[in-house]
Amino acid sequence: MSKTVLVIGASRGIGKELVHQFAAKDLETFGFARNLQNGSDNKVHSIHLDLLSPTIKSDFEKAISEIDQIDYLIHNAGFIAVKPFLELTREDIHNCYQVNVLSVMEITQICIPKMKSGSHIVMISSIGGFQGSSKFPGLAAYSTSKAALVSLTELLAEEFKNSGISINCLCLGAVQTEMMEEAFPGYKAPHQPAEIAEFIVDFTMNNGKYFHGKIIPVSVSNP
Repeated sequence: MSKTVLVIGASRGIGKELVHQFAAKDLETFGFARNLQNGSDNKVHSIHLDLLSPTIKSDFEKAISEIDQIDYLIHNAGFIAVKPFLELTREDIHNCYQVNVLSVMEITQICIPKMKSGSHIVMISSIGGFQGSSKFPGLAAYSTSKAALVSLTELLAEEFKNSGISINCLCLGAVQTEMMEEAFPGYKAPHQPAEIAEFIVDFTMNNGKYFHGKIIPVSVSNP
């Protein structure tokens, strides 16, 4: 029986690569995004989902109502606000936390009852949210929200430690994505989305039995 993977945040960059690479391994692949892109991969189920919607939990619950079992859940979505701290608006901060933290919590609440022992939840955080890493001005809302995702991983791992569901967090360094360009214009990252996606796919499918509640920095650069 084919396993099922849900990728949250699948419209571009790493997420777009993830759905194609999971599908290439014959997984039943569902990609969720606010802005869907037409593609030729008929193995991918593309589903519209607006993580900023106040009805995100019920919207998602409806979207996966016919999915009986979830084997892998990848929280890849991200929202970034690049502004000096004193210029951040309430909307900037809210949007970062809504997408990067609150939607993750609500979506996970819906998914866990559909998961069994051997399943794996992978949170995609940022090296900027990893304690002790270099920090950069203008990223207070984004990096603190990604740090919250780190703490959430540890808390959920403890709460569900007897479920057999593995929950881990990858704190990614610089990858040449649109979001990276927005945060650090002109910076050339050492990795392309396809490379990091390949790592995430392998980690998701093969390393849940070795890791649980772990916060893993995946970075060779600064940022």
